[in-house]
Parts: sequence; structure tokens; C-alpha cells
Amino acid sequence: MSGIRNVDRWMLVSLVALLAIGITMVLNTSYLFSLERFGDGTYLFRKQLMAAGLGVLGLSLALLVPPSACRRLACPLLVVTVVALVLVLVPGVGVVRGGAHRWLGVSPFVFQPSELAKVTFVLYLAYSLSRRAGRLDRFLPGMLPPLLVAGVFVALLLAEPDFGSAFILAVITMAMLFVAGSQVKHLACVALAALPAGVFLIMSADYRMRRLLAFLDPWSDSADSGFQIIQSYIAFGSGQLWGRGLGQSRQKLFYLPEAHTDFIYSVIGEELGLWGALLVVGLFGILLFRGMRLALENEDSFTRLMVFGLTMLLGLQALVHMSVVMGLVPTKGLVLPFVSYGGSALAVHLTVAGMLLGVSWRRARPCD
Repeated sequence: MSGIRNVDRWMLVSLVALLAIGITMVLNTSYLFSLERFGDGTYLFRKQLMAAGLGVLGLSLALLVPPSACRRLACPLLVVTVVALVLVLVPGVGVVRGGAHRWLGVSPFVFQPSELAKVTFVLYLAYSLSRRAGRLDRFLPGMLPPLLVAGVFVALLLAEPDFGSAFILAVITMAMLFVAGSQVKHLACVALAALPAGVFLIMSADYRMRRLLAFLDPWSDSADSGFQIIQSYIAFGSGQLWGRGLGQSRQKLFYLPEAHTDFIYSVIGEELGLWGALLVVGLFGILLFRGMRLALENEDSFTRLMVFGLTMLLGLQALVHMSVVMGLVPTKGLVLPFVSYGGSALAVHLTVAGMLLGVSWRRARPCD
């Protein structure tokens, strides 16, 4: 009980609220899909409850793991994650869904290593940058080694392909390098050097080009590439200020693809209206603010960078998800942390929350 009293209460309350909203919305949005696909309307909901249970267990264990142990585990976890990312690409080992090689395991018990990869890479980057604190103003001895490791991770994620996770990891890398003390001119050169590769990746894949064109003008192909975002617009527009009411969404009735995963925020906007959508934004804002404050309060460089990176991971993924469903950025397949259906993501994100709460707990108990 003393641990519960000493953790960051604002962070804990926002986490519990987001999880409650998520569990409710997964049942709400997946019932008809589960009934048609599996003959059981609660099939995906029950799987999400199992993932939530594993996530709460992961949160509880992470709460007890000190940052010093995370520092020691950073490199071993990095190696394990790279092996897992390679295995998903091996024919007969990785599970293929929709043409993507992103899962390991035996259906229905599969795991997505890319979700774990984002966390283990943040731990490695915090470890690497804290050791290079005095050399980050120079490119070769300071910035290049972590950038090379980041390049390996990005390449493996793109091979799946998982462009969304690769983008998240690349942005976090640049942000952590900046916070750790790398020179802006070096970061700018890296960004400019990566720009042609990004353009090539978009142009070399037909579906990415269609998504980009649909982002610019979704009504030019309203029956195909622009269909998702148009249905999302309709959901938000029909929700207005107060929403249609919980369970009353029309767009989730097979109009809005992936309503329980990639577009769950659209259904929130339709059923709970502007105020419900803003509530979710506010809860993530609390998590982001308290996490960044916790990072600033830590004097240990590894802990500060770890908390910053993990907080940014949650905040950036939420921001991209919300931006996608509102048509602010091209469509990417990213879940809304703690809210969207997805067992691997939920379990990992709850474990990340446990790591952040654990740091806040230790700051409240300096004698430990």
C-alpha cells in the first residue's frame, strides 16, 4: 500500500482512466466484428482482458525494477529484440497477416516484437547516450554508434514492413540525441541525409503512395484509398459536441475499417463527441506532462533519458494515432496506447507505465 501512496497519483489516475476507456471501447467497437469473424461477440474483448491482465502483471513487476537494473539489462534486451525482429522475417517462423511479417507465436497466441523493440531501444539509447555524455558534441565518437544501431532497428522494422513503428523509433532517436546534448547542426545533417531515403521508401511502395495521395485529397479515390479517412471524418462530424451516445456509433457498423484498432479514436469522437475526444487528449496530456517533469527532476543521466524516451514513446504514438484519424497526417497503422485493441501493445504500454511509476515511487522514497 505504501507503494501506491508514493507513486505519481496524477499519472496513475490518468492511466487507470485511459485503460477503463479502452476496455469499454474495445468491447463497444469489436462486438459485431467478433460476432461475424469468430461467431462470438466477446472474443476480441476477452483477448484484450487477458492482455490487460498480463500488462498489469508487467506493470507491477516493472514498478519494482530500479533504473540501475534497467541499465544493466539494456544491452541483453537489445540483442534479444534484434533476434526476435529477425525471426519474424524467417519463412515458417514469423506469422504473416495481411502481407506483413510482424508476429511470432502460434495463433491465436501471437506477439508483436516491434512493440517490445521500441521500449528496448529506448533503454539502450538511454544507456549509450549516458555513457557518451562528454562526446556527443562530436559526430563520430558520440552520435554515430547509436545512430548505427537505430539504423539496424529501422531497417528490420521496414522489412516487416512496419513504417509507422520505424517512424516512431526514428523520431525518438533524434529527440533523445537532442536532449542528451548532441549539436543541432549534426542532427540537421542526419535529418537531411535521411530525407531522400524517406522519399524513396514512400515512392517505392504503391500502397504508401496511395495513402499519401489520399491524405492530400481523399475524395479523389473515395471508394478505395480515401475510404478510411472519409469515414473517420463522418464519425467526428456526426459526433458534434456531445456525441451520439455510448454504443450508438454508426460508422463502426462496418463502414469504418479497423474501428477497434487504428481508428478507435474516431468512434470515441462519434459516440462521446468533442468533449469525450478532448478528455482523452487531456488524459494523455497529464501523462506527458508528469513524465517530462519526472525526467527533469532526475539527476542521473540514464534515468532522465529513459523516462524522457518512454514518455515520448507513449505521447508520440498517441499524437500520431489521433492525427491520422483526423486527417492531419497520412494513414499509418498505429494503435492508441491503452485504448486500442492489441494485446502486444497493451501489455508493453502498461509495462512502460510501470517503469515510469516506479521511478516516481523511488523519488518519493529517497531513503531507498
